[in-house]
Amino acid sequence: MPNTSATGGPLAASSPYPVDDDAIDTLLQALVVGITGLDGTLVRPRWQPISAKQPEPSANWCAIGVMSDAPDDGPFIDDDGVLTRHEDVTALASFYGPLAKTYAGILRDGLSVPQNLEPLGVFAMSLIDTGPIVAANEMLNQTWIKRRDMTLHLKRKVTRTYAINSILSSTVTLQEDTVARTFTTP
Repeated sequence: MPNTSATGGPLAASSPYPVDDDAIDTLLQALVVGITGLDGTLVRPRWQPISAKQPEPSANWCAIGVMSDAPDDGPFIDDDGVLTRHEDVTALASFYGPLAKTYAGILRDGLSVPQNLEPLGVFAMSLIDTGPIVAANEMLNQTWIKRRDMTLHLKRKVTRTYAINSILSSTVTLQEDTVARTFTTP
């Protein structure tokens, strides 16, 4: 049984962990597929346990993944032990192929449509902005592969619940030199 603030010792979060890792990669992949119209097999997580074969240079495709998440300066913990913090999440979308810049532009502009951002709300996320589309061509087998990178800056709300017992009432005695006063707080 996990500790509570009454038992002492470290407190583990008693609520489910926020959605992270593969689920966010899946969300970002679905967002890119839905907005750009690229085939789902051609929008891939940036890092995979087993690297898939890279599509031919003539194919248009995308790799996307979270690069970093930076927490805010301080979380808020309410009386019920619910910790709330915000994170700045940076994802990188790399588009490859002859229409790499076109697809990056389609994603950038599609992220300006409020309806396209609704899936982010399910994960308590919102889009802050997109970075510039940057040329990052790659040499592969003596062939230049066209690549365009674009960062997505997201804000994410994370909540976790800890077994912190609130003080419901208390009796306090204040002792001065000659006078003692007792107070009861509700």
